[in-house]
Amino acid sequence: MASVLVVEDDQFVRSALIRHLTDASHTVRSVGTALEALREVAHFRFDVVVLDLGLPDLDGSEALKMLRGITDVPVIIATARDDETEIVRLLNDGADDYLTKPFSVEHLSARMAAVLRRSRAAAGEAPPSRVIQVGGLSIDPLRRQAELDGAALDLTRREFDLLAFLAGRPGVVVPRKELLAEVWQQSYGDDQTIDVHLSWLRRKLGETAARPRYLHTLRGVGVKLEPPSDPQETPQTPQTPQTPRGTRP
Repeated sequence: MASVLVVEDDQFVRSALIRHLTDASHTVRSVGTALEALREVAHFRFDVVVLDLGLPDLDGSEALKMLRGITDVPVIIATARDDETEIVRLLNDGADDYLTKPFSVEHLSARMAAVLRRSRAAAGEAPPSRVIQVGGLSIDPLRRQAELDGAALDLTRREFDLLAFLAGRPGVVVPRKELLAEVWQQSYGDDQTIDVHLSWLRRKLGETAARPRYLHTLRGVGVKLEPPSDPQETPQTPQTPQTPRGTRP
């Protein structure tokens, strides 16, 4: 299991990679531009980055050089370009491997495993835990564990994914469309799905929509997670909602 950053501007390719890598038990974050990728690696630790070259704001080869300026995380280039001279140049510029589209997810997984073996062998140690801390919330994406003020939270898979995604962007309003794409891997869907999961999460965090502490909904815009403005405020007793049979993954 690895923490993976997917840098891909094609929403369909991106969603497919997220789905398959998540199914393979990897923790996945994704962005669609080079600048977003640089912000991600500056704030979070990843085991591997899967980098597309045809990005809308900056060519991937330039993004690779900038990444190498701030991190030594293994980078696998994934692109439709197959020019041998460029492949050699990218490897010399710091890429750890190169995949030409189209490729199978199995092929990508095998390349990732090889890159990670080399990286961990060179480091001589196991990768550290990457715990996200927002106020009293502590979220470990690798172990898929979450705590609130030191008490473990009993979350369904989707609740955990939603909480971890929002916690990875504290204070940032995330549009519902992005939540559907990144958490549910759907390009469209019913907002009620998000509302239901937010309602369940709020109960388990000891808050309500009327009296939010961590989860804030901006009507017509999106959702954000941030630490309570008053850390001394006493939360409500968390409740475990009655989940309908068959909905817990």
